[in-house]
Amino acid sequence: MKVLMFTWEFPPLISGGLAMACYGMVKALLALGIKIDLVLPTRELVYFPLREVSDVDTLPTVFLDPVQQKEYTRHSFQTVQERMEYIGVTDSPETYYQLQDMRQLFEKVHTEFHSVEYENMDEQELWDTMTANLVGEEDLIQKVQEFTHRAQRFASELDYNLIHAHDWLTYPSGMLARKISGKPLVVHIHATEFDRAGGPGDDRIHKIEHSGMMYADRVMAVSQYTAQMIVSRYRIDTGKIRIVHNAFTVEGDEEDLSVKKRIFKDVMVLFLGRITIQKGPDYYLDVAERVLKTHPNTRFIMAGTGDMARKLLRRSAQLKLKNRFLFTGFLNRKQVEQILRAADIYVLPSVSEPFGISPLEAMAFGITSIISKQSGVSEVVNHAFKIDYWDVDLMADTINHLIENPELRHKMGVDGMKEVNLIQWSEAAEKVRKVYSEVLSAFLKSNT
Repeated sequence: MKVLMFTWEFPPLISGGLAMACYGMVKALLALGIKIDLVLPTRELVYFPLREVSDVDTLPTVFLDPVQQKEYTRHSFQTVQERMEYIGVTDSPETYYQLQDMRQLFEKVHTEFHSVEYENMDEQELWDTMTANLVGEEDLIQKVQEFTHRAQRFASELDYNLIHAHDWLTYPSGMLARKISGKPLVVHIHATEFDRAGGPGDDRIHKIEHSGMMYADRVMAVSQYTAQMIVSRYRIDTGKIRIVHNAFTVEGDEEDLSVKKRIFKDVMVLFLGRITIQKGPDYYLDVAERVLKTHPNTRFIMAGTGDMARKLLRRSAQLKLKNRFLFTGFLNRKQVEQILRAADIYVLPSVSEPFGISPLEAMAFGITSIISKQSGVSEVVNHAFKIDYWDVDLMADTINHLIENPELRHKMGVDGMKEVNLIQWSEAAEKVRKVYSEVLSAFLKSNT
């Protein structure tokens, strides 16, 4: 089985949790013998033919242009990073496409691949909706336009059995590939615009999400929480939704990960993630203010970046939290591991969290975790405190209790670590494989 996979992130291109989720999933799928042609938003027109498990780290690269491929093979690269820079792994647009370009492309595809037998007015409406909403001057929208425009080449020139597209940024590409090839489409919903925006958000993105999920043969949701969201908010048929929880692969020895390498003498509480409304960082600050009144020596760390960082920095200054509430800014992978080794308590007060891999990572380091009830990860772990994101008083009381009872804190951390070690990507990948098989079986049956 060979899959054409479109995703916006994959290491070393990491903007959020999607990168590590795709990494773990793809690695486990390769172990099952599934072949994957991976497409990322790169400057050069390349794809990554992944065949062996080790390919997720080396990312073998192929240019669609044979002349460029020949030139590429002449180069000698010292590191994977150097090779990625050569092909332009970037999250910034290199070229821009206008809406008119997109309309012309879709009209051309519709003319060349139109089939009365397999198309109806509902399908045409989905295409019209997606085309009309993939418009804007923002860099991100323009990059999605470019990514979609290029998808026709991959869809036409590569050989594959089905298409897998991750989140709204790649749904137009997945739809285009399905239209061109006639092969089935699986879309993966890691987060909806409602989750990211903490409310209505961008109507264009809602409509692209809806078109992608309606057009797909199957929709994979990362949690029951997300499945309920796409049924209630997007009116997607429950019969096409499949739930595949994320996982976390522990790298390193369990005992070694739990060894604390302290930065501070006192208890350290950690928020690790994007500082955006979805993750509830303002609630975390409210919790810190309350806890510091009882335990003034506690250190609260906010690790990450986001559009709310400046606002929260000013507010922490107004509250005079001083060096008891610290901002780290962006952390690379090595720095993330260093701060996890130093933390005692992890807090994720997300307002709406489809899954949330960070809590699993924290628990893998033996950190006692407090997670929002409004998160998908709360469905798969038992050894964590689950509290409503808005209940800052209960969160503060829980942290105070953990500070005052180090034995309980240690036991909860150890139990959580053992639990996370049982949540492996191999199990999730087997569920994905079953979805693939189910889709292909239905596809073959409909074409016989």
